[in-house]
Amino acid sequence: MQVNLLETPIEFLKGIGPKRAEVLQKEFGIVTYEDLLHYYPYRHVDKSKVYKIAQISGESFYMQFYGRVVRYEILGQQRAKRLVAYFDDGSGTMELVWFNGIKWVEEMLEEKREFVVFGKPSLFNGKWNMMHPELMDPLTRAESPLPIKFQPLYNTSDKAKRMGVDSKVIAKSMFRLLLQIKELIRETLSEEIRSKYRLISMTEALMNIHYPESSEYLDKAMLRLKFDELFFTQLRLLKLKLITEQKVKGHLFAEVGEYFNNFYHQYLPFELTNAQKRVIKQIRADVGSGRQMNRLLQGDVGSGKTIIALFVMLLAKDNGFQSCIMAPTEILAMQHYENIASLMKEMNVTVAFLSGNIKSAKRKKLLEQLKAGEIDILIGTHALIEDEVVFDNLGMVIIDEQHRFGVEQRAKLWRKNRIPPHILVMTATPIPRTLAMTLYGDLDLSVIDELPKGRKPVITRHFYEKDRLRVFGFMREQIELGRQIFVVYPLIQESEKMDLLDLMAGYDAVSQEFPLPDYAISIVHGKMSTEEKDFEMQRFIKKETVIMLSTTVIEVGIDVPNASVMIVENAERFGLSQLHQLRGRVGRGAEQSYCILMSGNKLTTESKQRLAAMVNTNDGFEIANIDLRLRGPGDIQGTRQSGMLDFKIADLVKDEKLVVFTRRLAQELLKEDPELSAPANAPLKKTLELMLQRSAFYGMIS
Repeated sequence: MQVNLLETPIEFLKGIGPKRAEVLQKEFGIVTYEDLLHYYPYRHVDKSKVYKIAQISGESFYMQFYGRVVRYEILGQQRAKRLVAYFDDGSGTMELVWFNGIKWVEEMLEEKREFVVFGKPSLFNGKWNMMHPELMDPLTRAESPLPIKFQPLYNTSDKAKRMGVDSKVIAKSMFRLLLQIKELIRETLSEEIRSKYRLISMTEALMNIHYPESSEYLDKAMLRLKFDELFFTQLRLLKLKLITEQKVKGHLFAEVGEYFNNFYHQYLPFELTNAQKRVIKQIRADVGSGRQMNRLLQGDVGSGKTIIALFVMLLAKDNGFQSCIMAPTEILAMQHYENIASLMKEMNVTVAFLSGNIKSAKRKKLLEQLKAGEIDILIGTHALIEDEVVFDNLGMVIIDEQHRFGVEQRAKLWRKNRIPPHILVMTATPIPRTLAMTLYGDLDLSVIDELPKGRKPVITRHFYEKDRLRVFGFMREQIELGRQIFVVYPLIQESEKMDLLDLMAGYDAVSQEFPLPDYAISIVHGKMSTEEKDFEMQRFIKKETVIMLSTTVIEVGIDVPNASVMIVENAERFGLSQLHQLRGRVGRGAEQSYCILMSGNKLTTESKQRLAAMVNTNDGFEIANIDLRLRGPGDIQGTRQSGMLDFKIADLVKDEKLVVFTRRLAQELLKEDPELSAPANAPLKKTLELMLQRSAFYGMIS
C-alpha cells in the first residue's frame, strides 16, 4: 500500500516530537504534514537586504546586519542571567542580548565571530540593542538549498510560546518540511488553466508562500493559492447543484389550483409588489419542472417574505402535499403561525403549531393528525426535525432565517419523504453578492428588492447618554400620539466586566420617568418561560402596555404595526446586521417610525462607522456590504456549519473580482465537461472528489 507522506502525523517531523505536536494540534489544528504546509505566514520580513548600524532610525523594524562580535560577557545570576555580545559592522556597534539559550549562543560564539544578525533593534540607555536576535553563519546562509530572502512570520499564541512553539519554531519546521516533501506536492489545476491565466504551479506556490524567492514570487504564490481556494469552493458548490438536479427527483406541482387562486383573488389583504410577483413566478417554474427546488429567498426586513411562503404552501396543497415552516425561535415560529392561521381562517386549510413546549396528549394528537395527512401546514421550531414528527406527504419545506440552522438540520427535513421535498430557505439578513455566491452557491437565488407600497423609511438617529432627557421627551410625545415603543438592551443583569446599562437597571430608570397608572411597561427576555414571554408580548400587541423593555429576543419575528419607536441601548455593542434587524421591528404601519441608537461617549472608530451607516441608510444590502468590510465573512455567515468560508488566504472583500471570476470559470468548465472526464481535467476531478468525500451533503444524496 502506498503511503501518502503528507498524511504523516506532525510529531514525526524533525524538531517537533509528541509535546510540540500536541500544542500544534490543540492551538492551531495542525495534525499532519499537509496541515502544516497550509499554515500560511501572516507576513514576511525582507532578509534580502543588509543594513548598516548607522542606518538605524527611531522607527526601527526587523533588520539584517553583517559584522563581527568583538566580545561577549555573561552578566547577572540564575533567573536574571543574560549573555551580552558586542557587535560591530564597521559603521557602529550594537549590543545583542539573550536571556534564554545562553549555553547554545556561547558555544556558537566560541567557534566563530562573524555573523549575519537578524532582529528588531531598540534603543536602551542611549544605545542600540537587539533582544534574542537570529544568528547565522554567512557561508551557511549563502549555501542553503533554500536561501532565505524573506523571513516568514506565523501567528502563534501565548500558550504555544510557553510550550516552546513560537513563530521561529514553526518557520524552521516549515523549512525542513518543504525540503522533504517538495517533490510530492500534487498539482490541482489543469495545465490549460494554469497556462491561460499565468498561474505558477502548486509546488512553486507553496514554496514561495513560505519562503519566497522575491516579492514578485510572493505575489504570484498568493494569487495561485487564493485562486485555488475560491475556484474549488465554487466548483464544489456548482457540482453539488448539478448532482442534485441530476440525481434528486422533485415532486411535480403541475396544478395552480383553487387554494392558490382563491386566496389570491378573494383573501389577499393587500396588493403584491412586482418583486413578490417575480419571486412567486420563479418558484412556480421550479416546482413545475419535475426537479427538486433548492432556492434561497433574500428579502429585507418587512419586504413580505411570509406571504410568498404562504403562496408556495398553497401551491403544495393544490397538488396534494403538506408543507412546513421551521423558524429558529419560538417567538418567530408563533408569529408565523398566528399570521398564517389568521389569513387561512376563511379557507379549508389546516394550520398547526409545534414546538418543544407542546407536550403529552396535545402533542400526541397533533403528530397523529400530521401522519394521517389531516394537517396541511405545520409551523414550528427545530422540533420539526425530530424523528417522531412524521408527515403523510411532505412536499414543501420552508426554513426561515436559514443562517441560524446547520446543513445537517436542513438535511433532516429532506428525509421526511421518500422523494425529498422542495426547499425554500428565507433570510431577512441581506447577504452581499460575493458572500451569497460563496455561502449559498449551491442554491438558486431570489431577491425581494422592493418594500410594500405606503411604507415610510424609518428615520434613524444616534444620541449619547447626555441626551437621555431629550430622548425621554420624544418617547412621551410618541406615546401621547398613541404610539408604542421598544427599548432593547444587550444584557439582562449587570455585568462587572462590561459597563452596560442592563435591562433591570433600565426598567428602574424608565419606570421612574413613565410611572403607573399613566404608563404600563412590558418586559421580555430570554430567561423568562415561554408562557411569561407570550403573556407580556400579548399585552404589548393588545396595547395594554405602551413600552416594551427587551433583550434581543425580539430581534426577529415581532410584528406590532402600532410600535413606531425602536430605542437600542448601548448600540455600539451590537453588530450592524443585528441593529438593522432590530430597526425592522418598527416601520410596519402607516405612521412615521424612528430608530434611536443610544451609546456611550467613548466609541471606537469601527463603532462610529457602524452607527453612521445605520443613520445614513435603510438599505439592508448596503449595510450588509459595510458589515462585510468591517467584520469579515466569518462573523456574518452565522452557523451554516459548512466550513466553506474557512479560507486560509482568500478574502471575500479584497478578492471580490476573483470570487466573481472563479465562479464564472467553474460554470463554464462544468458546462463543457460536467463529469470532468476529459484527461486534461484529471487534476481538477481528483481535487474535487476529495472535497466532495468530506461533504455530508454529498454523502446523503449519492
